[in-house]
Amino acid sequence: MEVQGKVKMVGETQTFGNNGFRKREIVVTTEEQYPQHIMVEFVQDKCDLLNNFQVGQDVKISINLRGREWVNPQGETKYFNSIQGWRIENLQVAAPSGPSQVPPADAFEPATDLKEEDHDDLPF
Repeated sequence: MEVQGKVKMVGETQTFGNNGFRKREIVVTTEEQYPQHIMVEFVQDKCDLLNNFQVGQDVKISINLRGREWVNPQGETKYFNSIQGWRIENLQVAAPSGPSQVPPADAFEPATDLKEEDHDDLPF
């Protein structure tokens, strides 16, 4: 599954317990008729995937839905869902730079040395 939208927030990495469990959250705002603010968590070594992303970027995140059951001390069963990311891609295309840029069409001079008999000299 995938979530696509604009980055609204990138959280700091949080560490829990003595085992060193790490979690980092990102919020993406979808671009649809009724935009949704979707919080996706990245865990353990995947936390570092968010280092190069900033607020305002358009991204696509590959996700897994996770669900778990918990029984509280009173014996009541509760269910929790989470959205866990495992890949994130920048959707913004970098603007071309340097000599590989295509010059504007008006930068070329029109051909003036055309002859009527040259119009049919194609090799095919």
